[in-house]
Amino acid sequence: MLNWKTLLAVSVTALAGAATSATPAARPAITGISHLAVYSRDMAKSEQFYTHVLGARKGADPEDPAGVRFYFSGRQFVEVLPAPAGLGASVLAHVAYTTDDAAGLRSWLGANGMAGLGGVQTGAGGDRWFATKDPEGNAVQFVQPASRDEAAVPGALSGRIFHVGYAVHDRAKQDGFYRRLLGFRPYWYGAFDASKVDWVSQQAPNGHDWLEYMMVGPGSDVPLEKVDANQLGVLNHLSLGVPNMEAAVTTLYRGDRLSPRHDGPQMGLDGKWQANFYDPDGTRVELMEFQPVMKPCCSPFTADSPTH
Repeated sequence: MLNWKTLLAVSVTALAGAATSATPAARPAITGISHLAVYSRDMAKSEQFYTHVLGARKGADPEDPAGVRFYFSGRQFVEVLPAPAGLGASVLAHVAYTTDDAAGLRSWLGANGMAGLGGVQTGAGGDRWFATKDPEGNAVQFVQPASRDEAAVPGALSGRIFHVGYAVHDRAKQDGFYRRLLGFRPYWYGAFDASKVDWVSQQAPNGHDWLEYMMVGPGSDVPLEKVDANQLGVLNHLSLGVPNMEAAVTTLYRGDRLSPRHDGPQMGLDGKWQANFYDPDGTRVELMEFQPVMKPCCSPFTADSPTH
Protein backbone atom coordinates (compact mmCIF):
# COMPACT_ATOMS: atom_id res chain seq x y z
CA MET A 1 0.00 0.00 0.00
CA LEU A 2 1.38 3.48 -0.97
CA ASN A 3 1.84 5.99 1.82
CA TRP A 4 0.93 9.66 1.45
CA LYS A 5 4.52 10.72 0.66
CA THR A 6 4.72 8.27 -2.22
CA LEU A 7 1.33 9.39 -3.55
CA LEU A 8 2.40 13.05 -3.39
CA ALA A 9 5.63 12.35 -5.28
CA VAL A 10 3.77 10.43 -7.98
CA SER A 11 1.20 13.24 -8.33
CA VAL A 12 3.87 15.96 -8.62
CA THR A 13 5.75 13.93 -11.23
CA ALA A 14 2.57 13.37 -13.25
CA LEU A 15 1.63 17.06 -13.13
CA ALA A 16 5.13 18.10 -14.20
CA GLY A 17 5.02 15.68 -17.12
CA ALA A 18 1.62 16.97 -18.20
CA ALA A 19 2.81 20.59 -18.03
CA THR A 20 5.89 19.76 -20.07
CA SER A 21 3.92 17.99 -22.79
CA ALA A 22 1.43 20.89 -22.96
CA THR A 23 4.15 23.52 -23.35
CA PRO A 24 4.88 24.18 -27.04
CA ALA A 25 8.48 24.06 -28.20
CA ALA A 26 10.12 27.43 -28.66
CA ARG A 27 10.33 28.69 -32.23
CA PRO A 28 13.92 28.58 -33.54
CA ALA A 29 15.37 32.05 -34.04
CA ILE A 30 14.70 34.03 -37.23
CA THR A 31 17.57 36.48 -37.26
CA GLY A 32 17.34 38.60 -40.42
CA ILE A 33 17.56 38.74 -44.21
CA SER A 34 19.41 36.03 -46.15
CA HIS A 35 18.80 37.09 -49.75
CA LEU A 36 16.42 38.23 -52.43
CA ALA A 37 16.05 36.16 -55.61
CA VAL A 38 15.03 37.86 -58.87
CA TYR A 39 14.66 36.86 -62.49
CA SER A 40 16.78 38.32 -65.27
CA ARG A 41 16.11 38.56 -69.00
CA ASP A 42 19.79 39.25 -69.69
CA MET A 43 22.18 37.59 -67.23
CA ALA A 44 25.23 39.51 -68.56
CA LYS A 45 23.56 42.87 -67.96
CA SER A 46 22.52 41.78 -64.47
CA GLU A 47 26.09 40.75 -63.70
CA GLN A 48 27.35 44.17 -64.80
CA PHE A 49 24.90 45.87 -62.44
CA TYR A 50 25.53 43.76 -59.35
CA THR A 51 29.31 43.51 -59.73
CA HIS A 52 30.28 46.87 -61.26
CA VAL A 53 27.66 49.22 -59.80
CA LEU A 54 27.18 47.59 -56.40
CA GLY A 55 30.53 45.82 -56.11
CA ALA A 56 29.15 42.40 -55.16
CA ARG A 57 31.21 39.23 -55.69
CA LYS A 58 29.89 36.73 -58.25
CA GLY A 59 29.53 33.14 -57.07
CA ALA A 60 27.98 29.84 -58.08
CA ASP A 61 24.40 29.10 -57.05
CA PRO A 62 24.17 25.81 -55.10
CA GLU A 63 20.39 26.00 -55.21
CA ASP A 64 20.02 26.37 -58.97
CA PRO A 65 22.92 25.64 -61.37
CA ALA A 66 21.43 28.05 -63.91
CA GLY A 67 21.48 30.89 -61.40
CA VAL A 68 24.20 33.15 -60.03
CA ARG A 69 24.73 34.60 -56.58
CA PHE A 70 26.09 38.10 -56.03
CA TYR A 71 27.50 38.29 -52.51
CA PHE A 72 27.67 41.41 -50.36
CA SER A 73 29.05 39.40 -47.43
CA GLY A 74 29.62 35.72 -46.74
CA ARG A 75 26.01 35.44 -45.54
CA GLN A 76 23.96 37.81 -47.73
CA PHE A 77 23.50 37.97 -51.49
CA VAL A 78 21.17 38.56 -54.40
CA GLU A 79 20.31 35.42 -56.34
CA VAL A 80 19.72 36.06 -60.06
CA LEU A 81 17.89 33.41 -62.07
CA PRO A 82 17.25 33.22 -65.84
CA ALA A 83 13.74 34.42 -66.61
CA PRO A 84 11.46 31.49 -67.46
CA ALA A 85 9.35 31.53 -70.60
CA GLY A 86 6.10 33.35 -70.08
CA LEU A 87 7.31 35.33 -67.06
CA GLY A 88 4.65 37.81 -65.98
CA ALA A 89 4.97 41.37 -64.74
CA SER A 90 6.83 40.53 -61.55
CA VAL A 91 10.50 39.46 -61.62
CA LEU A 92 10.53 38.60 -57.90
CA ALA A 93 11.42 34.91 -57.47
CA HIS A 94 11.53 34.59 -53.68
CA VAL A 95 12.66 36.25 -50.49
CA ALA A 96 14.71 34.44 -47.85
CA TYR A 97 15.25 34.96 -44.13
CA THR A 98 17.99 33.52 -41.91
CA THR A 99 17.38 31.08 -39.09
CA ASP A 100 19.60 29.30 -36.58
CA ASP A 101 17.90 25.95 -37.26
CA ALA A 102 16.19 25.27 -40.59
CA ALA A 103 15.02 21.75 -39.71
CA GLY A 104 13.79 22.85 -36.30
CA LEU A 105 11.89 25.82 -37.73
CA ARG A 106 10.26 23.65 -40.36
CA SER A 107 9.14 21.20 -37.68
CA TRP A 108 7.86 24.05 -35.52
CA LEU A 109 5.82 25.52 -38.38
CA GLY A 110 4.34 22.11 -39.15
CA ALA A 111 3.44 21.59 -35.49
CA ASN A 112 1.70 24.97 -35.54
CA GLY A 113 -0.55 23.99 -38.42
CA MET A 114 1.27 25.34 -41.46
CA ALA A 115 0.91 23.30 -44.63
CA GLY A 116 2.84 23.47 -47.89
CA LEU A 117 6.31 23.24 -46.38
CA GLY A 118 9.08 22.04 -48.67
CA GLY A 119 11.71 19.61 -47.48
CA VAL A 120 14.96 20.75 -45.90
CA GLN A 121 17.73 20.93 -48.51
CA THR A 122 21.48 21.19 -48.08
CA GLY A 123 23.68 23.11 -50.53
CA ALA A 124 27.23 22.32 -51.59
CA GLY A 125 28.58 24.98 -49.23
CA GLY A 126 26.65 23.64 -46.24
CA ASP A 127 23.70 26.06 -46.20
CA ARG A 128 20.40 24.42 -45.22
CA TRP A 129 17.00 25.77 -46.24
CA PHE A 130 13.36 25.00 -46.90
CA ALA A 131 10.73 26.81 -48.93
CA THR A 132 7.10 27.74 -48.40
CA LYS A 133 4.68 30.52 -49.40
CA ASP A 134 3.12 33.35 -47.45
CA PRO A 135 -0.67 33.92 -47.51
CA GLU A 136 -0.49 36.02 -50.68
CA GLY A 137 1.52 33.38 -52.53
CA ASN A 138 4.96 34.97 -52.31
CA ALA A 139 7.68 32.31 -52.28
CA VAL A 140 9.58 32.42 -48.99
CA GLN A 141 12.67 30.54 -47.85
CA PHE A 142 14.28 30.13 -44.45
CA VAL A 143 18.05 29.63 -44.67
CA GLN A 144 20.48 28.33 -42.07
CA PRO A 145 23.75 29.75 -43.45
CA ALA A 146 26.95 27.77 -43.10
CA SER A 147 29.09 30.91 -43.18
CA ARG A 148 29.44 33.17 -40.15
CA ASP A 149 31.29 35.81 -42.16
CA GLU A 150 29.38 39.09 -41.97
CA ALA A 151 32.23 41.29 -43.24
CA ALA A 152 31.55 43.24 -46.41
CA VAL A 153 32.98 41.79 -49.62
CA PRO A 154 36.02 43.91 -50.62
CA GLY A 155 34.84 46.61 -52.99
CA ALA A 156 31.14 46.15 -52.20
CA LEU A 157 29.20 49.35 -51.68
CA SER A 158 27.63 47.71 -48.60
CA GLY A 159 27.96 44.42 -46.74
CA ARG A 160 24.50 44.50 -45.28
CA ILE A 161 21.08 43.83 -46.78
CA PHE A 162 18.97 45.14 -43.93
CA HIS A 163 15.51 45.11 -45.39
CA VAL A 164 13.42 43.74 -48.23
CA GLY A 165 9.99 44.80 -49.39
CA TYR A 166 7.30 43.47 -51.66
CA ALA A 167 3.76 44.25 -52.76
CA VAL A 168 1.05 43.42 -50.22
CA HIS A 169 -2.70 43.60 -50.86
CA ASP A 170 -4.14 42.36 -47.56
CA ARG A 171 -2.27 43.54 -44.48
CA ALA A 172 -4.36 41.52 -42.02
CA LYS A 173 -3.79 38.30 -43.92
CA GLN A 174 -0.03 38.86 -44.11
CA ASP A 175 0.10 39.83 -40.43
CA GLY A 176 -1.36 36.44 -39.54
CA PHE A 177 1.76 34.82 -40.98
CA TYR A 178 4.58 37.27 -40.38
CA ARG A 179 3.54 38.85 -37.11
CA ARG A 180 1.35 36.38 -35.27
CA LEU A 181 2.89 33.08 -36.39
CA LEU A 182 6.53 34.05 -37.00
CA GLY A 183 6.77 36.87 -34.46
CA PHE A 184 7.96 39.77 -36.63
CA ARG A 185 7.83 42.99 -34.55
CA PRO A 186 6.37 46.39 -35.53
CA TYR A 187 9.04 48.93 -36.53
CA TRP A 188 7.51 51.85 -38.51
CA TYR A 189 4.72 52.72 -40.94
CA GLY A 190 4.05 55.69 -43.19
CA ALA A 191 2.54 57.15 -46.34
CA PHE A 192 2.66 60.21 -48.57
CA ASP A 193 -0.93 60.95 -47.53
CA ALA A 194 -1.47 60.85 -43.75
CA SER A 195 -4.94 59.35 -44.26
CA LYS A 196 -3.44 56.27 -45.94
CA VAL A 197 -0.84 53.58 -45.27
CA ASP A 198 1.76 52.85 -47.95
CA TRP A 199 4.58 51.14 -46.05
CA VAL A 200 4.46 48.90 -43.00
CA SER A 201 7.78 47.71 -41.60
CA GLN A 202 8.34 44.89 -39.14
CA GLN A 203 11.66 43.60 -37.83
CA ALA A 204 12.72 39.97 -37.75
CA PRO A 205 11.88 38.35 -34.40
CA ASN A 206 15.53 37.96 -33.36
CA GLY A 207 17.30 40.77 -35.20
CA HIS A 208 17.06 44.29 -36.60
CA ASP A 209 16.60 43.51 -40.32
CA TRP A 210 13.07 44.18 -41.47
CA LEU A 211 10.34 43.31 -43.96
CA GLU A 212 8.47 46.20 -45.52
CA TYR A 213 4.91 45.66 -46.76
CA MET A 214 4.54 47.79 -49.89
CA MET A 215 0.81 48.31 -49.71
CA VAL A 216 -1.27 48.41 -52.89
CA GLY A 217 -4.97 48.82 -53.50
CA PRO A 218 -7.60 50.43 -51.24
CA GLY A 219 -6.13 52.33 -48.30
CA SER A 220 -2.82 53.04 -50.06
CA ASP A 221 -1.59 55.58 -52.62
CA VAL A 222 -1.08 52.85 -55.23
CA PRO A 223 -4.30 51.86 -57.04
CA LEU A 224 -4.36 48.32 -58.36
CA GLU A 225 -4.59 49.52 -61.97
CA LYS A 226 -1.14 51.14 -61.57
CA VAL A 227 0.55 47.92 -60.46
CA ASP A 228 2.32 47.11 -63.72
CA ALA A 229 5.81 45.69 -64.34
CA ASN A 230 7.48 49.06 -63.74
CA GLN A 231 5.63 49.63 -60.48
CA LEU A 232 6.36 46.10 -59.26
CA GLY A 233 10.06 46.74 -59.80
CA VAL A 234 9.79 49.68 -57.40
CA LEU A 235 7.70 47.79 -54.85
CA ASN A 236 9.64 44.52 -54.83
CA HIS A 237 13.05 45.64 -53.62
CA LEU A 238 15.99 45.19 -51.30
CA SER A 239 17.86 47.77 -49.27
CA LEU A 240 21.60 48.02 -48.61
CA GLY A 241 22.62 49.77 -45.43
CA VAL A 242 25.34 52.44 -45.65
CA PRO A 243 26.76 54.54 -42.81
CA ASN A 244 27.01 57.70 -44.93
CA MET A 245 24.97 58.36 -48.07
CA GLU A 246 27.20 61.13 -49.38
CA ALA A 247 30.27 58.89 -49.20
CA ALA A 248 28.47 55.97 -50.86
CA VAL A 249 27.14 58.00 -53.79
CA THR A 250 30.49 59.80 -54.18
CA THR A 251 32.15 56.39 -54.54
CA LEU A 252 29.78 55.59 -57.40
CA TYR A 253 30.37 58.92 -59.14
CA ARG A 254 34.15 58.73 -58.86
CA GLY A 255 34.25 55.15 -60.12
CA ASP A 256 31.86 55.81 -63.01
CA ARG A 257 29.61 53.17 -61.44
CA LEU A 258 26.19 54.83 -61.61
CA SER A 259 23.47 52.66 -63.11
CA PRO A 260 21.62 54.08 -66.13
CA ARG A 261 18.49 54.41 -64.00
CA HIS A 262 18.78 55.95 -60.55
CA ASP A 263 17.30 58.65 -58.32
CA GLY A 264 18.28 60.45 -55.14
CA PRO A 265 19.87 60.92 -52.73
CA GLN A 266 16.77 62.14 -50.95
CA MET A 267 15.34 62.25 -47.47
CA GLY A 268 12.86 59.44 -46.84
CA LEU A 269 9.70 59.97 -44.82
CA ASP A 270 11.24 57.73 -42.17
CA GLY A 271 13.94 60.36 -41.61
CA LYS A 272 16.74 58.38 -43.28
CA TRP A 273 18.77 59.36 -46.34
CA GLN A 274 18.19 57.05 -49.29
CA ALA A 275 19.06 56.67 -52.98
CA ASN A 276 17.61 54.25 -55.50
CA PHE A 277 19.28 52.23 -58.23
CA TYR A 278 17.56 49.82 -60.60
CA ASP A 279 18.88 46.63 -62.12
CA PRO A 280 18.32 45.99 -65.87
CA ASP A 281 14.95 44.32 -65.17
CA GLY A 282 13.72 47.18 -62.98
CA THR A 283 14.27 45.70 -59.52
CA ARG A 284 14.99 48.56 -57.13
CA VAL A 285 18.04 48.47 -54.90
CA GLU A 286 17.70 51.12 -52.25
CA LEU A 287 20.74 52.52 -50.46
CA MET A 288 19.72 53.70 -47.01
CA GLU A 289 21.54 55.06 -44.01
CA PHE A 290 21.31 52.91 -40.89
CA GLN A 291 20.11 55.66 -38.57
CA PRO A 292 17.51 58.40 -39.03
CA VAL A 293 18.81 61.97 -38.99
CA MET A 294 15.44 63.60 -38.40
CA LYS A 295 12.09 62.74 -36.86
CA PRO A 296 10.07 60.39 -39.09
CA CYS A 297 6.64 61.34 -40.30
CA CYS A 298 3.47 59.36 -39.73
CA SER A 299 4.65 57.17 -36.85
CA PRO A 300 7.58 56.87 -34.46
CA PHE A 301 9.99 53.96 -34.61
CA THR A 302 8.85 51.26 -32.20
CA ALA A 303 12.11 49.27 -32.23
CA ASP A 304 15.80 50.13 -32.39
CA SER A 305 17.27 50.78 -35.83
CA PRO A 306 20.33 48.77 -36.91
CA THR A 307 23.64 50.52 -36.33
CA HIS A 308 25.90 48.71 -38.82
